[in-house]
Amino acid sequence: MLPTMPRVIDAGAAELSALLEERVLQRLGEAGGWLPFDRYMAMALYEPGLGYYARGAAIFGALPGGPAGAADAGQGSDFVTAPELSPLFGAALARQVAEVMRLAGVHEVIEFGAGSGALAGQLLDALGGLGMPVRRYTIVELSGALRARQQRRLARFGAQVQWVDVWPPDASGGRVPVEAVVLGNEVLDAMPVKLLHWDGQAWFERGVVAAPPGTGRALAFGDRPTALRPPRAGAAWPGAVVEIHPQAAAFVATLAERLDRGAVFLVDYGFPEAEYYHPQRHQGTLMCHRAHRSDTDTLAEPGSKDITAHVDFTAIALAAQEAGAEVVGYTSQARFLLNCGLLQLLQGADAPTTAAAQKLVTEHEMGELFKVLAFARGVPFPAAGPLGFTAGDRTHTL
Repeated sequence: MLPTMPRVIDAGAAELSALLEERVLQRLGEAGGWLPFDRYMAMALYEPGLGYYARGAAIFGALPGGPAGAADAGQGSDFVTAPELSPLFGAALARQVAEVMRLAGVHEVIEFGAGSGALAGQLLDALGGLGMPVRRYTIVELSGALRARQQRRLARFGAQVQWVDVWPPDASGGRVPVEAVVLGNEVLDAMPVKLLHWDGQAWFERGVVAAPPGTGRALAFGDRPTALRPPRAGAAWPGAVVEIHPQAAAFVATLAERLDRGAVFLVDYGFPEAEYYHPQRHQGTLMCHRAHRSDTDTLAEPGSKDITAHVDFTAIALAAQEAGAEVVGYTSQARFLLNCGLLQLLQGADAPTTAAAQKLVTEHEMGELFKVLAFARGVPFPAAGPLGFTAGDRTHTL
């Protein structure tokens, strides 16, 4: 990310943020004056018509833009994901998907939070070229605005692609068996987190309250005593603020429990537990993203910028394992893509294509910060493990 810099949002976005602040204040009143941070984060990201992912703005892309009326209006974005950066991300990932399809005999791909639809298009094209066509590509998408964008982008695939709002229950509301390859690229980081604060004597849950009059702000932080603890509570310094991820862990546990045959691949930025809760990271990992710049003021201009937290991959792996799935790999994005043949895909590529792909694997870009975690059931992988983890597997660090 570029250094933090101020950005003027257009009047329409400012009005929506003001409306969302009013909505949060209303919820505060209904809840007795305090909301846990995860409830606030859910509103800031997903509140219908007002949340960041529910407004319909062009948030994915390589270039930032300006407010309405500016020369670059309509070209702006807030951040770039790997599939938007290079189509070779999807082409390399397709080789791993194809391996699972062949070994497990499954023919469906399920993607959670498909963003702009770029990855889905890349995978469908590449899998067809590998002789492993997908019978059904299901996208689980909460945002109506993003779904509409995906449908436009993927229209050429017709009925091969389908969308659902939530994980579909069966007619009796019971367990839904999954036989598929399941993907989540930058999904876990957008799941609401709880905040915990250690004052040197006790743990508190950090939530949101109405800001005192005269501060020029609508919202502020407020703490309440809690029985919640981070996994490594003894490592905290006085004044520490850390995140825990119950919603992401519950999502993964449900997915792992329903997985009958197939594999799940989760790509995101984060760390294993020992690094995540290291004392030097005593202010947590919460970050906002807008116009390819970052800031840490999560309570300012809600809905106008993304709010994310890094992933505790140890917690995610344990959730999958405790639900009965087998963790089959954990490594850096760079190592995963190289194992999946990225260098071969780059043979004969022009300079712009090579430069974009290099950002996927270089340490100071996406290569090291982003990780890939995989768990599976009923897939007879070779002794060396899944293709993407045959070299450089780090499961022992979780």
